[in-house]
Amino acid sequence: MELSGNKYGAHRVIEPRGVLTQAAARIDNDMSKLYDNEILCDVSSLNIDSASFTQIEQACGHDEAKIARMIMDIVNERGKMQNPVTGSGGMFIGTVSRIGSKLDGKIDLAPGDRIGSLVSLSLTPLKIDEITAVHSSIDRVDIKGQAVLFETGLYAKLPDDISEPLALAALDVAGAPAQARKLPKEGESVLILGASGKSGVLCAWEALKKVGPAGKVVGIDLDPESLELARGLDIYTELISADCQKPAEVLEKALAANEGREYDVSICCVNAPACEMSAILPVRDGGIVYFFSMATSFTRAALGAEGCGKDVDMMIGNGYTKGHAEITLDVLRENRKIRELFDRKYV
Repeated sequence: MELSGNKYGAHRVIEPRGVLTQAAARIDNDMSKLYDNEILCDVSSLNIDSASFTQIEQACGHDEAKIARMIMDIVNERGKMQNPVTGSGGMFIGTVSRIGSKLDGKIDLAPGDRIGSLVSLSLTPLKIDEITAVHSSIDRVDIKGQAVLFETGLYAKLPDDISEPLALAALDVAGAPAQARKLPKEGESVLILGASGKSGVLCAWEALKKVGPAGKVVGIDLDPESLELARGLDIYTELISADCQKPAEVLEKALAANEGREYDVSICCVNAPACEMSAILPVRDGGIVYFFSMATSFTRAALGAEGCGKDVDMMIGNGYTKGHAEITLDVLRENRKIRELFDRKYV
């Protein structure tokens, strides 16, 4: 007989009781028992959140064997892939193995379907039997293991016209381009920090379409080689080189790129800490600052904006908004240059 599960997965929480799985220190990753509202998946790859992978990589001295051991240790201790330093996780791709009786026939999934999870690994019960490869350049690990999605868990069926590694790379940041489509208005100016990364590039295309020819999309990055790659995509009005951990430098260069005017929207996609003020300072009063990076500190953002007298609306990078998976995959379908870049860098 199947066990009855909580809608949000609280039945998998071991400690502390009373919280949901994302906030839990340890959750139950025993895959021998399937609850009636769970989807069991055989997992082939994990895309680790960029801020998390960067922290792990630095802690391990860029040694891939040590990276694999640290990831195994985290999952064995916590029952999920949640970096204890950054608090963030990532997402997986895998094959549906079993579907609980409460969901069977009521969702658009069947055993054998290939899916990508659209909820964080920081709340997903995960069991790793073996890590078969570490791909440090793209924050990915290939594994043999299993994961569980709850009835509220989001997922996307992997498309036939986009390769699995490419879909995994894009879906890992699906929340960002969908918000970049929603936030700006036609004719507005948008500043994107971390312009050459996955989320930055996808956001730029959506923002460029939204603001139209009368608007501006300015990108900031530090690495000259990455800036050249981004420049070749023709998705930015202008690209500037600046260190996003130095807000005074960013403010000066960003305003110069926008004819001295403050921006209507900024989107922070940088996977390093202490970039909050670089996203806040160039934005006008009443403008929007969207923090997609999991390296963001609420304390630094809130107190920093207060200290500078900035009346801006600050948004947490919720990884979900309606239609975000299709919006993200459509970018790859619409823009040949972005798709070719992703094929070179992430596949």
